[in-house]
Amino acid sequence: MANIREIARMAGVSVSTVSRVLNHHPYVSPDKREAVLKTIRELDYSPNINAVHLSRGKTNMVGVVLPTINHPYFSELLEGIAEEAMKHNTQLVLFQTGYHQEKEFEALEQLRGHLIDGVIFASRAIPFDSLLKYKSAGPIVLCEDSDQDDFPSISIKHVAAFNLGLEFLISKGHKRIAICLGRLEGTNSQKRQKAYEEKMKMIGQKVQKEWIIGKCLMIQDGKRVVNHFSQMKEKPTAFLVGNDQVAAGIITESVKQGFAVPEDVAILSFDNHPISEIMGITTIDIPTKQLGSYAFNSFIKRSGDSTNAEKIALPFTLIQRQSV
Repeated sequence: MANIREIARMAGVSVSTVSRVLNHHPYVSPDKREAVLKTIRELDYSPNINAVHLSRGKTNMVGVVLPTINHPYFSELLEGIAEEAMKHNTQLVLFQTGYHQEKEFEALEQLRGHLIDGVIFASRAIPFDSLLKYKSAGPIVLCEDSDQDDFPSISIKHVAAFNLGLEFLISKGHKRIAICLGRLEGTNSQKRQKAYEEKMKMIGQKVQKEWIIGKCLMIQDGKRVVNHFSQMKEKPTAFLVGNDQVAAGIITESVKQGFAVPEDVAILSFDNHPISEIMGITTIDIPTKQLGSYAFNSFIKRSGDSTNAEKIALPFTLIQRQSV
């Protein structure tokens, strides 16, 4: 296989000139550039990408860890990351994990092995103590409402947002409020659950364990929620739901089973995705795409300053529609 020394000899230029052409350096005369490019075509030369990365000290690739791309929240977050990455000529390496920790560790090991320049966690399952072991491996950014000071974190204030939803339902006369969350053990879900328990205590409402429902991510999970609701002896009058997809599933299945929304049960959710407008769901708008943009830019800042562990909290807004 040809190498740059052979290209230089055949093109009648120096090795450094070949290197400048391969790296798109502007200061090469047109005739020498054309001679090098012609020789490259004749030899069908392809550079060793690993060697190029090693010589540059970076790969221009960043890993994005997310449980699934088949969900509007994560696909919109990814879109925000991707748009910023294009501006910086950076490629994305996706690690779709399904919340399996071993898949998340694969991304971190690639960072440690200098195969990628950084990792952005859209969501994670691995414990924070395990993540800390990779702090010196390279830039790591978390898309979560985080209380730590070791990594940049981009999110909304989940306690404040959840309290906004709870207070709005309470203002509508609801005290028996159930909540639907994703992973109950997740950082953001833990904050939401704590806010819920504290608010229920404040209004003198006993927290019912069966009113805290986990593993709610997709539309089809709404059917499970309504089946659960129909079997409850003491039914809540309202649901605060972690995302619009589940809320849409709850409303659809409620209609099938003869429950009226909001007369029998009110629904308030998060995200403000298009489905919430179509179905008239009251929701709290989260600027998900903007979160992705900020996450990538935090990676860029972290690349230049390993001590930069900024926390960014973006604003949220309640959008009132017909479901409450």
